[in-house]
Amino acid sequence: MKKKFTLEIANPCTENFDKMIPNSKGSFCDSCAKNVIDLSKKTNTEVARFIAENKGKNICARLKTTQLGDEFEYNETSKINNFKYAAIAASVLLTSNVIGQEKTPVETEISVQKSTNHIVGKIAFNPQPEEEISITVKGKLIDAKTNKPLDHKKYPNLTLTINNSRTPIKINGKTGDFSIPITVLKSTKSLILTIESSDYYLSKTIPFDVKLVKENVFLQDISIDIEQGTKVYMLGGLGINYIDRRGIKEI
Repeated sequence: MKKKFTLEIANPCTENFDKMIPNSKGSFCDSCAKNVIDLSKKTNTEVARFIAENKGKNICARLKTTQLGDEFEYNETSKINNFKYAAIAASVLLTSNVIGQEKTPVETEISVQKSTNHIVGKIAFNPQPEEEISITVKGKLIDAKTNKPLDHKKYPNLTLTINNSRTPIKINGKTGDFSIPITVLKSTKSLILTIESSDYYLSKTIPFDVKLVKENVFLQDISIDIEQGTKVYMLGGLGINYIDRRGIKEI
């Protein structure tokens, strides 16, 4: 039987997850002397499996805020059904072996004349792939309201990713300077930026013109509205809201 549920953290915790000590069961929180399980990096399938295996336990977890809006699902099977299916499978296997021993398959050979097919139509033309260029984007990350770098104490370990590049580049906390190498198509008209800091996240799109690239460098300061960012992670006691077949949460 399929079991559906959503997750919630009714009372978010203010502890810093990055300062907790990782161990085999999660990360240990000195404040409440409990292990915090990081579910933020897991897929929905992995989260559902974890909940199914730890049903009824008191769990303290770290989640992405986006996961609080997801609906999870896992298959819940009873031991009786498992024994039943195992017995049926054994019976089918035994019957198949007996039938296989009684009957000897007859080999047949069929000769089929190959047909000649002709395809009529327009010839497709495959254009050459667009040219890529390697450039470095340089500039400063500044607060739109103050025109100054972001407070590095309030937003520590600021990183910048452009066009989903694999490695985020660290931004200078005091000056806001950054320099990040990327590869783009010559026809690219915009760049997608991802700015992160601990539990802060902001995605922003800026215009791009290859004509402004000089000596493989694209100079561009990035001005952001801090209030447009979102809180990425949330810590606290994990609540499980199971949903019945009618879509109503079970209390």
